Amino acid sequence: MTHAYFGVDSHGLSFFVGSLGCLPRKSPVSKDLREYTKEELLNYIKTLKKAKKFGLVWEDKPERVVKDVEEKLPVLEEVADRAITTGDDSPTHLIIEGDNYHSLSVLNYTHTGKIDLIYIDPPYNTGSKDFVYNDHYVDNDDAFRHSKWLSFISKRLHLAKNLLSDTGVVFISIDDNEQAHLRLLCDQIFGTENFVATFIIDKTAQGANQSLTFKTQHEFLLMYAKSLEMVNYDVQGEIDAKKYKYKDDRGAYAITNSFDSINSPLVSNKRRGYTVYYDEHTGDAQIKDEYNPETNTFGDYDNTLLSSGYVPIRPGVRKNIQYPWNWQSSRFISDYKKDLVFMKNKKGEWGIYHKNRATGFTKDTTIKRFDTRKFGNQILNEILGEKLFDYPKSLDMMEWVISKYKNSSATILDFFAGSGTTGHAVLKMNAADGGRRQFILGTNNENGIAENITYERIKRVSNGYGENEPINANVRYFKTAFVERDETLDKLRRELSPACDDMIRIREGAYEVVADEPNFKVYKNQRGLTAVVYDRFELASYVSKIEALETDSPVHLYVFSYDKSVREQEMPKGIKHTYESQPIPEGVLEIYRKIFRKDGVQE
Repeated sequence: MTHAYFGVDSHGLSFFVGSLGCLPRKSPVSKDLREYTKEELLNYIKTLKKAKKFGLVWEDKPERVVKDVEEKLPVLEEVADRAITTGDDSPTHLIIEGDNYHSLSVLNYTHTGKIDLIYIDPPYNTGSKDFVYNDHYVDNDDAFRHSKWLSFISKRLHLAKNLLSDTGVVFISIDDNEQAHLRLLCDQIFGTENFVATFIIDKTAQGANQSLTFKTQHEFLLMYAKSLEMVNYDVQGEIDAKKYKYKDDRGAYAITNSFDSINSPLVSNKRRGYTVYYDEHTGDAQIKDEYNPETNTFGDYDNTLLSSGYVPIRPGVRKNIQYPWNWQSSRFISDYKKDLVFMKNKKGEWGIYHKNRATGFTKDTTIKRFDTRKFGNQILNEILGEKLFDYPKSLDMMEWVISKYKNSSATILDFFAGSGTTGHAVLKMNAADGGRRQFILGTNNENGIAENITYERIKRVSNGYGENEPINANVRYFKTAFVERDETLDKLRRELSPACDDMIRIREGAYEVVADEPNFKVYKNQRGLTAVVYDRFELASYVSKIEALETDSPVHLYVFSYDKSVREQEMPKGIKHTYESQPIPEGVLEIYRKIFRKDGVQE
């Protein structure tokens, strides 16, 4: 028999050994166990037996913003006068104001499988008014301090996981208060096999520390990756001039391995037994096939080449074994001038050696040092003109985080955006290397942070601040809004459909308005047209208008529907464009049914 043992700490966190793991401790239905029927109890026991046998368990604490979706569905609305446009084809970045549970829900419709890198700096739950749950600060005396934090972060990480691309990576900053719990939680959500590293971040210049024991000047940065193919492990460093003391037109190099350093004998590599003839005055080299594979011996030298001043060089003999050259003759002829060097040894004998190139890259380390005063506080204060935000992340740290993903066209999400350091880093890196990275920043507007700090920082970086040049940046600003659930599904569809307009634009990345009628919208981007039709009975008429527009790309067509289809026979005959059609708002409702059910919220 398996026994389950619970140990509950003073903060309401349960450690569970021998049964249910890494899940909020919930009963299958919301009533006392004594009220269960025999069948319900048997089903509950079966669920427990199937559960994982090791992990983390906590009391799932209801959260107001999660309960909200029982009565209303989140959507996005653009604040048009906050758009930043440059008139060029720079990527369009997004700022979303609102609770990140709701914005992540919307992004599950617009960006499922499209996010390449997620970075978040969530509340650390220090007990010092840094974590608000249901409009109240969680302090050290809260018996469910850790359970509330785990309930809060787990729901958001589950939503974020759906957004990751096939090569997506996740970075999460944290400190000692929740690091151990977060690691167990992330192992369960993202998979232990996808854990890459825990980086130690030395925030050296953060300032005085009030600890009664040891001074703490570090944080942790957890990294998970769905695939390692896009992870950049290297860092550019200085070249060791003592080691790489030779140079040519391709850069510095060292002379290390000889050209016959291969370990297998020539009899096993018979096509690598040629003689190299080298002219030290001209640098020219020629080869002659003078090796006899039947006898495993070399023949006579070429007297014509010898008389012309060429020196013969053959692979070496070690312990009575004749060794071959490292390359076949064809590669030698094509590459010897750029990758090989001819030198005499201490005995005055000519030899051939490889040029070991200095790449300047070394493997990165898991201990990183960033000056948070200089590259965090000072930069933000300079941008805003005064101190409005405590403890912003350092800009150089965020550049380093983003550099760990190889694709310079990555889509990057930060849904605890705070002061907007992630967005600033994206703009700065794009300006430096010509990249097309796109950021999505999500933050609430508590104390005006979204409007007065996050947005204002991005706007001033785009316009140029101090002695810094402007950086081209197209930015769109959205707020979360809601559509009330109604007593009938058809009425909800009618109410929700027009509210999906901005979500469709975000999903398609189409912001240029081509047509704007009450029941018909057309938007344009570099890939083509996106059309939205709210009056299905007039579909043929609106398609005729689309047909008059010039485009060689497929038209993404969204059509209001009471069911899950747009029937082909509704389209007019003789159309010249290719249409990819789907119904609205069914696509949104389908996503919401899935994610809200996962979080235990009933429709």
